[in-house]
Amino acid sequence: MVRHKVVLHFPHEQVDKPIVSKLVRDYNLDFNILKASITPREEGLLVLEITGEDDDYQRGMDYIKSRGVSVQPLSQDIRRNDERCTHCGACLAVCPTDALRADRSTMEVLFDDEECVACELCVKVCPPRAMEIHY
Repeated sequence: MVRHKVVLHFPHEQVDKPIVSKLVRDYNLDFNILKASITPREEGLLVLEITGEDDDYQRGMDYIKSRGVSVQPLSQDIRRNDERCTHCGACLAVCPTDALRADRSTMEVLFDDEECVACELCVKVCPPRAMEIHY
């Protein structure tokens, strides 16, 4: 069983098509919508957590790409600017998944992009604006 967090970019001509529902029906995949911004006649953005068997996942992603939808890992879009981070810890209290946590021995803030769900709460509270989200 695999679990991937991905960002899907839909071209405007595909926004109104039932592409994602086929992941469940035809490829035995489950998904959780983490973020969506889809408007008819415009490009759409969908952040999903997808779980299923590895072969089914690969076939499902091949299908989505064949429909003109670009797929990229979520971790590719969420970054912490280490030069800006002051390790103040303001982000720790708002992170719902513990993607941001403190190393108690060094008191540095650690960021695990695999646990991040792109809720953007850390971006709003970070005083030096070290957390950056790029879709």
